[in-house]
Amino acid sequence: MAKKLGPPIFLGVFTVLALIFLTGGGNDDKDEMRQALQVEAVYYDSGHVEISYLDSLGQTDQAVLEILGMDDSFQKTFQGSEFIEIVPFPNVPKYGWAIHPIVIEVDHEEFGHVQLKTEIHAVGEPIPNTIYAKP
Repeated sequence: MAKKLGPPIFLGVFTVLALIFLTGGGNDDKDEMRQALQVEAVYYDSGHVEISYLDSLGQTDQAVLEILGMDDSFQKTFQGSEFIEIVPFPNVPKYGWAIHPIVIEVDHEEFGHVQLKTEIHAVGEPIPNTIYAKP
């Protein structure tokens, strides 16, 4: 009987990509981006994830939210410097939340094109780190 290798392979590839983002070329803007651009994704036992984005500088022209690893891809575009999106998730994933990273592509007046990546966490758990990258 063949085992499904998709989720473990995806998790491995994702880990490598995350390391590349973390160790990528140093950028002086990263500290400023961490201060100005905040994202959080919280899972509630009622079966949904609340994803919030805030640009404290108010300079986001457009943000594209994507949740990776879902059977049906989730993507939505927002105008402006903040949003909250509620996404149904009836079950906690078998392999953990790392297989459903949250990626936000931002067009920002000061920082240019920026990618933010974080993970979903349950209420009461620590907020995972956010990775900031300029492709």
